[in-house]
Amino acid sequence: MIAEGFRLEVVARDGDARTGRLTTPHGVVETPAFMPVATYGAVRGISAEDLRTIGAQICLANTYHLHERPGEGVIAGLGGLHGFTDWRGPWLTDSGGYQVTSLADRMQLEEAGVTFASPLDGKRRMLTPEGVIAIQEALGSDIAMVLDECLAPHPPAGEPSADSPAVRAAMERTLRWAERSRAARKRPDQAVFGIVQGGVSHDLRRHSAGETAAIGFDGYAHGGLGLGESRAQRSEAVVVAHAELPGEAPRYLMGLGRPVDLVDGVACGVDLFDCVVPTRNGRHGLLFTSQGIISIKNARHRDDGEPVDPECDCPACTHHSRAYLRHLIKCGESLGSRLAALHNLRFYLRLLERTREAILNGTFAALRSEVEAIGEKRLA
Repeated sequence: MIAEGFRLEVVARDGDARTGRLTTPHGVVETPAFMPVATYGAVRGISAEDLRTIGAQICLANTYHLHERPGEGVIAGLGGLHGFTDWRGPWLTDSGGYQVTSLADRMQLEEAGVTFASPLDGKRRMLTPEGVIAIQEALGSDIAMVLDECLAPHPPAGEPSADSPAVRAAMERTLRWAERSRAARKRPDQAVFGIVQGGVSHDLRRHSAGETAAIGFDGYAHGGLGLGESRAQRSEAVVVAHAELPGEAPRYLMGLGRPVDLVDGVACGVDLFDCVVPTRNGRHGLLFTSQGIISIKNARHRDDGEPVDPECDCPACTHHSRAYLRHLIKCGESLGSRLAALHNLRFYLRLLERTREAILNGTFAALRSEVEAIGEKRLA
């Protein structure tokens, strides 16, 4: 089954970097695109109207968390995610596999699925490949993710190595679950993405990508990365997988998050990104700018009348000073966290806007060099 009204049209390339138009039932997404993370159906402290104002195109919600509360039945009865949240643009829902796997002390992994004790009430829950698809179909997202086995970010010492039994077993189970997920599909208007696993092993990534493509999905995601590997290892793993994936399908790098990670992914041909880094860092007073990262809590900003970033057009930068934003955050005023998160999200969205333009103009390499030069530079 291929989802109705869902396709990617690549309109320009610059090396392996590409820009295009991803058509979904709820709108067109210009790619490459960044998806703000709205875990419970909202980006913390930020309204759907805020997101529209700063240029968000597509949002990401978490299947596991919405299943826990308020439940997919409630959301389905109120118009699905689009009606329930008032974000009328496209939604992607993550399967929740990573979040469940992170509950290592509460979780039991079996071939049937994942059984775990809910952190909310302690009751036993089970997520299966078929159940996760059914939940996402009830939520009504435009893009659903299969359930995968994502290894915990802090495995026992020595495990997993690049091609360890643990990594191979997780990759093989993810493939078996992918087959079951595809067979469970019922909604013709919802795209489903398969997930490539295999750590940083080229052989495992190549095998996983080839077998996932053979099962057949509307798009493909890279899972299990951003867990401590180097930039070079990550890029190599993505490139190896892309060689086995259909070029007309969208590609999604899950959970990666620094600006340099985004341009690295684009350079490899990735189309979609998500991460909590911009909003989480913003709430803690760490702000991304065109010159580097500002710690707005620093005393030097106490009477600083300049905007956070003169090149930014977000509400914080167009209406307020660094001094005011510092005051709000130091006082614990929720407006400060909201403005800081909006600023960081706008920075990320604007970076992808610039990336799309650079690919069209054939200047992506120069933009990537600029982002790399700034890197994680701390200004003050």
